[in-house]
Amino acid sequence: MKFQDKEFIPVLLGGDINTYSVARAFYEQYRVKTYIFGKFPTGPSYNSKIIEYHPNPKIDTDDYFLKTVNHFAKKHADKKIVLIGCGDSYVALISKHKSDLADNIIAPYIDFELMNSLQQKETFYKLCEKHGVDYPGTLIYDASMGMDFEMNFQFPVILKPSDSIQYWEHEFETQNKVYTIKDREELERVIGQIYGAGYTDKLIIQDMIPGNDEYMYVLTSYSDRNGKVKMMCLGHVLLEEHTPHGLGNHAVIITEPNEELMMKVKNLLEDLHYVGFSNFDIKYDKRDGKFKFFEINTRQGRSNYYVTGSGFNVAKYIVEEYVYGKELKLKLAKDEHLWMVVPKAVAFKYVKEEANKAKLRKLIKEKKMVNPVFMRGDLKPRRFLAMAKTHLSHFVKFKKYYS
Repeated sequence: MKFQDKEFIPVLLGGDINTYSVARAFYEQYRVKTYIFGKFPTGPSYNSKIIEYHPNPKIDTDDYFLKTVNHFAKKHADKKIVLIGCGDSYVALISKHKSDLADNIIAPYIDFELMNSLQQKETFYKLCEKHGVDYPGTLIYDASMGMDFEMNFQFPVILKPSDSIQYWEHEFETQNKVYTIKDREELERVIGQIYGAGYTDKLIIQDMIPGNDEYMYVLTSYSDRNGKVKMMCLGHVLLEEHTPHGLGNHAVIITEPNEELMMKVKNLLEDLHYVGFSNFDIKYDKRDGKFKFFEINTRQGRSNYYVTGSGFNVAKYIVEEYVYGKELKLKLAKDEHLWMVVPKAVAFKYVKEEANKAKLRKLIKEKKMVNPVFMRGDLKPRRFLAMAKTHLSHFVKFKKYYS
């Protein structure tokens, strides 16, 4: 791999496909090496030629995080350090400690108070109401309510934590990212398990919107330092992962235009004076023909390379604005492009709609597709074997968990 010396160095926090996707975007746009600080020596970024990876289990703790990034910034005092979090806890750390970061660190994030409020899903739903953005029927559950509560929608329902960061800090054996609850007995049992593990915040109980993965969408936006939206890219999700801890992670996405939907979200973000990347999970409700928003993530999503692959390099937006001081123009993604992290055979087996299968065939034939972890030139034998094993494991995972 050939590298160029630039005025900046990308530093990412995390270790999953999110970090590798962002690092790949930096390399493809600027030919720079990315430094990643993650918890464990595993994942797509480990053993990559375009990345220098430093594992330490303490990287998501306040003191070690600050010590690590500030030491790196001091060591490279002649460069601007572009610091990007690739997970909720890392983004929260950066936002919370913005005033403690070295002067040469670029941290394109909103203030922690706003970020923390947006992490609470009930805050997001109030914003949706204000801007005419639809969301599912919802009950905000508080532990003080006990089991004496009623819902104005029927089972099955969706159950998830309002504060996902705190939720994952309290592990338990049957813990899932999201629960599909079939009846009242199961609902009360799972609520008891969650609070019994030490979680203290609110839970979200929602109307379950009918339809399989092919009704899901993801929207990624970038807002400049003045709070103006400069990029929006909507993806039609055709398939998601179904393992307990990976439930809801995207597996197949086709970029798709919808300007009307984008403009509603643009107004919401600009009203907040939001800064940086934002990511929304959405589902189309065939009962009323509306797109229902589930949450906002205050970062680029783990599937962010669907944006880069569509022609909107995620690294370029930050660097052009914060390093080179350029004024960005608003651009909306319009051309179809396929992002896929499962084998083609898995996609064609589990994507049900013939029209969507036809799109898959067309984009594959036209070579308008990408799997972000398999980058030409970055395939050391050890890394390639690890990625190939993960890739092929989807045959077993979908057979076991998809229903």
